[in-house]
Amino acid sequence: MDSVLVIGAGFMGGGIAQVAAQWGYRVYLQDASPEALDKTIQQIKWSTDKLAAKGKITDSAKVVQDRISVVKDLSVASQCQWVIEAVYEDENLKKQIFKELDKICPATTILSTNTSCIPITRIAAVTKHPERVVGTHFFGPVPLMMLVEVIKGEKTSDEVFQKSVDFILSLKHYPVKVQKDIPRFVMNRISSVAFKEALDLVIKGITTVEDVDKGMRYGFNWNIGPFEIADNSGLDTYLRVGRTFAGLEDAGNPALLLVIEKMVNAGRLGRKVGKGFYDYTPDGKMIPFDVTTLK
Repeated sequence: MDSVLVIGAGFMGGGIAQVAAQWGYRVYLQDASPEALDKTIQQIKWSTDKLAAKGKITDSAKVVQDRISVVKDLSVASQCQWVIEAVYEDENLKKQIFKELDKICPATTILSTNTSCIPITRIAAVTKHPERVVGTHFFGPVPLMMLVEVIKGEKTSDEVFQKSVDFILSLKHYPVKVQKDIPRFVMNRISSVAFKEALDLVIKGITTVEDVDKGMRYGFNWNIGPFEIADNSGLDTYLRVGRTFAGLEDAGNPALLLVIEKMVNAGRLGRKVGKGFYDYTPDGKMIPFDVTTLK
C-alpha cells in the first residue's frame, strides 16, 4: 500500500486525506495546530460515516478512518511515496516546507503542492530536485468535487507529471493537465471571470448572491454557484490571490477587491468559519448575506 503525507489539516487538506484513504492509501496528516487536526479528524469521521450509510464508499467508514494517522512533524515523509502540501496560500511558508521535504525525502518521492495560483516553478526552485515537484490543485469539497489540476513546472519531469496524472485517476478524480506553468493555472482563470462579473452585478444591486448561484446551477448545470465556490475556497484566500496576482483588479473595477477586503475584515471568511457570502447554520442551512450592507 502506497503512503501519502498530507501537510495541512484545513478544509482542503482534510478532504485530500479522506479521499486518498477512501481509495486504499495509507495516509499521514500533519498540521502545526493540534486543534486543526482534531477538528479535521472529526469532520472526516462524520463525512465517511455519512458516505458509508449511503453506500457511496467501497470500504466501511472505520476501515477508511483507520487508514489515516495524525503525525506531529514531517519526518514520516521519508517513508511516503507521495507528499501533498495543502497549507494556506503563503508562498514563503510553502517554500519553507519544500526546502525541508527536499532534505527528508528520497529522490523517488513525488512532492506536490495544492496551491491554487502560485507558479509551481517558483516553489520548486528552492529544492535540489525540482524535477520531482508538481502541482496538484484539488477543488473543494474534495470528496464531492471530482476535479484536480495537475500542473507541470518548468523542470517537472515527464515521468513525474504522468505519475501524478495516474495518481489523481486512482482517486477517481479527473485530472485537467496544465502543460505550461502560469499563475492561477486554467480553471481559476476561467471561473474568476464569472465571479468578477457576478460580484459586480450584486454590489450594484442588480441581482442577489442567492439568485446568481441558483441561476448558474439551474441554467448552466453548475454543481454550485460562484459565491458558494468562493465560500468553499475561503475569502481570505481570494483576497490574498487578488492582491498578489491582480485577480480582481484586472476587471478594471478595484471596488470588487474592496468588497472582498471588507468581508474578510468582518470575519466573513467563508464556510470554514461558518459565514461568508452565506451564513452556515449547524443544521446545514445556507442563509444568503446581503453584500450591499457592508460598510
